[in-house]
Amino acid sequence: MVKDKKLYDLLGVSPSADENEIKKGYRKAALKYHPDKPTGDTEKFKEISEAFDILSDSNKRQVYDDYGLDAARGNAPAGNPFENAGGHPFGGAGGGHGGFRSGGFTNADAFNIFSQMGGFGMGGDDGFGFGSHGGFGGGSQFHSTGGSPFGGFGGGMPGGFGGGGQAPRRREPDTVTMQLPVSLEDLFNGSLKKMKLNRKGVTGSKESKVLEIQLRPGWKAGTKINFANEGDYQEEAGARQTIQFVLEEKPHATFKRDGNNLKMDLHLSFKESLCGFSREVTTIDGRRIPLNRSQPVQPNTSTTYPGLGMPISKSPGQRGDLEIVFKVDYPISLTADQKQIIQQYF
Repeated sequence: MVKDKKLYDLLGVSPSADENEIKKGYRKAALKYHPDKPTGDTEKFKEISEAFDILSDSNKRQVYDDYGLDAARGNAPAGNPFENAGGHPFGGAGGGHGGFRSGGFTNADAFNIFSQMGGFGMGGDDGFGFGSHGGFGGGSQFHSTGGSPFGGFGGGMPGGFGGGGQAPRRREPDTVTMQLPVSLEDLFNGSLKKMKLNRKGVTGSKESKVLEIQLRPGWKAGTKINFANEGDYQEEAGARQTIQFVLEEKPHATFKRDGNNLKMDLHLSFKESLCGFSREVTTIDGRRIPLNRSQPVQPNTSTTYPGLGMPISKSPGQRGDLEIVFKVDYPISLTADQKQIIQQYF
């Protein structure tokens, strides 16, 4: 019987949950409480990420089940057979995913885990996109450098099992924000963008790194994509900066986005607005639709085509609407004969 069920409850799984159930539980909870979401809660997000960090590692999970959360964090309880053993019970106290990190679980750790698991673009057969545990395969666009996916938590284990005093806590690495201009077509179809970074390495030398950013159909301006541990190396943090791209939508010549809907103006001559017209409109995905009117059209009225707008990222297969707004181009002057005809017939 497990000593404490708190971490299992955070992920919404039972103590007998297998690896796949733990991954799915983390995915659901992390997406709900991520700070960028309307339901976001930074502290809850950190707790969920720490729960996954412990329960997804068989060694940490065993210590948690047997001795509780403090032990899993590296604080050996009284009576722990590993206490004063002079080292880590599982073969070293490094900063990798299988080690017990010193200094406590930080917000940076939480975001690093979320990024390593695919961020908001979580995919794959189980909806998550990992490979085998610790490998983070399956097409994830996030690539950590160095031996630890959390970056900079290597070294010894002061304050851990059998360690000495608590080590000074390193500050979290900075987050560098960059605007990423993308076209409306990129956001409609999804697109792979490659960005080349010139960054400072561990030794201070300059190096290059290409980041691949997979845009998902339906993403909106303001969407943030984080690449943890990919910027300049910061010695005081013992890790690289987090690079954060913020999507910026380029103006489109025809369409204007309104949430999941698209709007376009259709300009009519004064004659067309009175006598009717026959036009053909091309949608953002290249579909041609006929548009006819035989009666007068009032300026700024509109017609709506359901399902011809932008993809809805949270509802695959669904799209918003296309709204066509009629704009009447009135003449700026009239001849005497034109005025007479208007006065005669109107």
